[in-house]
Amino acid sequence: MDCNKNYVEQSLALHLFFARIMKEHALFMEAAYTPVHASLAQEAEHYKQEFERLLLQVIPLSDGIMDGKVLASGEILTEFTAGAERQTACFTGIAINPRITALQARLRCGRNDCITDELICQVKKLNQTALRLLDGLIRLKERTLGGMLRCQMFTMNYPLLIEHILREARLYQTFVCALENGKDLECGFMRETEVFWNQIMMEHALFIRGLLDPCENDLIQTSDGFAKDYATLLARAREVSDQTLMRRESLQETIKFRDFKATGAQGIQNCKIRSVILPLLADHVLREANHYIRLLRE
Repeated sequence: MDCNKNYVEQSLALHLFFARIMKEHALFMEAAYTPVHASLAQEAEHYKQEFERLLLQVIPLSDGIMDGKVLASGEILTEFTAGAERQTACFTGIAINPRITALQARLRCGRNDCITDELICQVKKLNQTALRLLDGLIRLKERTLGGMLRCQMFTMNYPLLIEHILREARLYQTFVCALENGKDLECGFMRETEVFWNQIMMEHALFIRGLLDPCENDLIQTSDGFAKDYATLLARAREVSDQTLMRRESLQETIKFRDFKATGAQGIQNCKIRSVILPLLADHVLREANHYIRLLRE
């Protein structure tokens, strides 16, 4: 029964975080395509809607089952999420289903010991749906990146950003496959997880630096400092054998970066920072920092 509980709880927690991340990846891609690639924008819109449908199935199954640490971490929602979605929908003309955020905000924690065969079957179907959607979204990202690198396509996203969101999609895919193969996600992956998320955090700092208005010199310098700090952590991870020390250093750095992102998300939402950063992108990277902080603390 413990294996079934882990399977259900870890699957649902994975989807609550990553399915939202994927639907936002699709939105950021849709917003960045030029009119000549309207068909790709339509494909991105399809995946955004499909991941929204997945979330609407995941949320009611998660109520009363989720670990309180997951719900309190800020990786699923932040205080900025609902406002960031409204602003981003207004700025882009791309619809964002507000029910998802409203429903997630009402999720209750708990350790439901009554894991039924029906619930296990429902979760298995969700995992299979997620894998099918990920296959398609990954292919779209790969086609987009290939077109950009061959200079056959222009989008308003950096090529590195497409590589970045590809890696996140593949990680999600790897985790769902691991659960379907009977593996426990909490066992033995911390070193690889730390390297992965330190790379992601470094790239966030680089993206923020590149998307700020040139007049925001102090914020640009701060972002550049975070990028260099994470590059140092990545280099040290290859040399230092003390994983506890590395985890502590990563946690300290990510808490500082999380606070910087939170200030930035608020400033962008309140029109206090000049940038070409969508409000939802600012909230998106904040949630990813919160997710990583929870993993480091566990």
